[in-house]
Amino acid sequence: MSNTPPADTLGLGSTPGGEAPAPQLVAGGPITGFYRSATSTPLDPIAVEAYSWGQLTSGARTARDVERALWTLLLPFTLANVALHARPGIPPDPNTERLASRSGITAWLIRMFCLSLTCTPVFALTTVGVDLIAWQCVDSACLNRLPGPWDFLANPWWRQSGRSLAAGLIVPLALIAVLGIVAWRTYQYEAVMPADPMDPPVHHTPGPVDAELPDAQPVPEPPPPPTPTGPLASPLQDPTFWWGEGQLRRAAVLHLCTGTVVAAAIPLGTVLVLSPPHGTQAVIAWTSVLVLVAVVVITLVALTLPSLTRRDGATPLGRWSIAVIVLTVTGLTGTVLVLMLPDTGASLAALRPPPGCANLATQPGCLEDHSLPGIDRIAAWFVTGQLLLLIAIGATSRSGRRGGATPAVATVLLVAGAAWSHGWLPAVPAAPLEVWQIALPLLLLAATGLLLPRTRIAEGKQPLGPYTDLTWRGQAPAVIAGFGWLLCLAYCAGLLYWVTNRLNGGSVPSGAAPVTPPTPVTWGGLLFGAALLMLAVIVIRAIVLFRRLHRTEYAKLAASGPLSAHDLRRGRDVSTHRALHRLVGEHALGLIGWYAAALLVLAVVGCVAVLSPAPPHPDPATGSSAVMIKLVADLGDALLGWLPVTIAAMGLLVYRNNTVRRSVGVIWDVGTFWPRAAHPLAPPSYAERAVPELLTRTAGLLALAEHDPRRVDGIILSGHSQGTVICTAVLLQLPERWRRQIWFFSYGCQLTRLYGRIFPAYFGPDRLPVLTEALTRSCGSIGWTNFWRDTDPLGWPVSAGERDVPVTDPEALHPSDGEVADPPIRSHSGYPEAAEFQRERSRVAWLLRRAVPSPRRGLG
Repeated sequence: MSNTPPADTLGLGSTPGGEAPAPQLVAGGPITGFYRSATSTPLDPIAVEAYSWGQLTSGARTARDVERALWTLLLPFTLANVALHARPGIPPDPNTERLASRSGITAWLIRMFCLSLTCTPVFALTTVGVDLIAWQCVDSACLNRLPGPWDFLANPWWRQSGRSLAAGLIVPLALIAVLGIVAWRTYQYEAVMPADPMDPPVHHTPGPVDAELPDAQPVPEPPPPPTPTGPLASPLQDPTFWWGEGQLRRAAVLHLCTGTVVAAAIPLGTVLVLSPPHGTQAVIAWTSVLVLVAVVVITLVALTLPSLTRRDGATPLGRWSIAVIVLTVTGLTGTVLVLMLPDTGASLAALRPPPGCANLATQPGCLEDHSLPGIDRIAAWFVTGQLLLLIAIGATSRSGRRGGATPAVATVLLVAGAAWSHGWLPAVPAAPLEVWQIALPLLLLAATGLLLPRTRIAEGKQPLGPYTDLTWRGQAPAVIAGFGWLLCLAYCAGLLYWVTNRLNGGSVPSGAAPVTPPTPVTWGGLLFGAALLMLAVIVIRAIVLFRRLHRTEYAKLAASGPLSAHDLRRGRDVSTHRALHRLVGEHALGLIGWYAAALLVLAVVGCVAVLSPAPPHPDPATGSSAVMIKLVADLGDALLGWLPVTIAAMGLLVYRNNTVRRSVGVIWDVGTFWPRAAHPLAPPSYAERAVPELLTRTAGLLALAEHDPRRVDGIILSGHSQGTVICTAVLLQLPERWRRQIWFFSYGCQLTRLYGRIFPAYFGPDRLPVLTEALTRSCGSIGWTNFWRDTDPLGWPVSAGERDVPVTDPEALHPSDGEVADPPIRSHSGYPEAAEFQRERSRVAWLLRRAVPSPRRGLG
């Protein structure tokens, strides 16, 4: 089982002068199906069957590929969702997790962060619609530069009061509608699976293979539900782990409604602060405020409730979800009504840019900053709050409640310091310090929580080898979520740059832009350019490490014995693969951790910068350092606008190009494997379909009646690369009576070096041996064999009690037995063709047949 075409999985090579025979679909459908060779017969001693799930992630080169490629734009949401599963200390039984526990607090913080991440693009689109278009564009020349009929806002009727702000809400509300449609479509995407994974039916599609079977036998009863026989030892044993449609719907309602609150709060707050309404308008306005605040309060409380934290099947939305929807619609209606009423915000007209700036930007008043009042401060504090939330996630994940205390104290002091700086504290004079001067030491204080000693939960059962301990100092949730946050901010900054440039009529010289984005956004180009430079340093470091490893591996080969010139040249190729194997397994996660640490420093500096009044682009005449800063900022500005397009194009190539897929798609496979338990608007999880389908097929074949011609004596469940993770999830869901008839083959396996280090609650030292125990027979033998190569960058020993079989690659450095070509270096592919694999398969097939007294009949 692998993410490759069924013909390749089955080893159906092309015949001389012809093409490879097409495999026969025996169960499932064209998207996810089970295939056998068309030449397979019931008399075959071993029937090989391939489960193809690759089109869930790699596509079928159809128009739907474009839609799924656009899912890559939701990559920030994907990373935030993955962060929830990277928590250490998740209890095996989700019903035993408590909010006050280390994992419970971390989960709540991650869900809070996911909610803020949903609000980030909504805030950016609100800035586009309400600030850039509805507020700063006051004449037709500016509005006509955008697609769509926006020139109606140039009418004097719309410029009165706050009516144009109400029209600007169309942009963020359109985004929320699109996210809602995408969420609904992804629910349908995951719904094409067995209706109940706990009660799997038997699927069988008749085909040519069935021609040799006797008359149809009665369809056996489906196997009983795989109810746990004792306390759960791994979260993957939870029967509802892959069944959370109800949780998704309820969480999506909260995210979309909170996004709507953010969109409505910006224009409504502007009117209430700068032009307070009176009479009936004031009653409507403050009632809308109370309703919108109620939505936020209910959402924050709901994030702690079992209805959001536990997956319990396709349950209805519930009265709280319906109440949130009603309150959101009421608050939005009140906001639009307040903005559309006459005389509301009439005094705001003097704060807007004067007409005619789009045609003549040099006229008086046009080059001043006329952005929506308060939008700069909101953006700066919003980003700073997200950074503090990320620091709290990392500190709590590593050190428990004592780690989260430091960022919590820093947050309270920062809020109090900001109020003191602005003179908002009663009977206390304003502080002689600026906000950014207070923020710098407090952000550093919060970051000290990341340096506290790690809280260890329990001693692991799995022996820890080199490079198998927790990665990133136990702060994997913060690292993963942080990358998603920075990518989301880059998306939003690039969008704001693009819209601003379009409204200004193209490239505008510095200081001559009548339409300006919020000041914090102008720092985006400089910070993005600095992040790219840091990435270049990490890449250079990786290249240096690779070359060092290559020299080491080549020296080992050269010292193994007398080699010919041909063998030495061939040894360079082998050393390259072995060096890549070591680089990925030993150093890749460490390099990512160093980059994450550098980005944390950059994020702290960035938050201090956006809270300060300093300009992001210094005058080049002040020195060479200013020239360098401007060059970095210009590079970031030029690339930010293209970042979303680049990500979407790469996503399309991942779906349609096998080469790109093998190199880049592994990140996508890891991200979309996990169910959407934290962020409901992330792309769908392919495992929501793959695991129940494979579970259904496996249990269905083993549950066939004794005299059914399709009966099997046993199954070798073979998983390659990401397939090993899927097989692990299937095996832990199966009842014990079925596992006794299964042997697990894993190859190209990342269960220890990748999954075990990032997701310790599922594959860590105290959890992965659960699978070994589940596959242990009464005689003491373990039904698990793992194959690995020292040329495979993703294939490593597991060391959890299974049988590890090293596979020689290549078979020799030179041709032999009459061959004229060098034996290929198979690296991550071609495991079933290896002699070690075939010997082990024959041995295991014999062992599985021994346990059955009658000869094996039929297909299997």
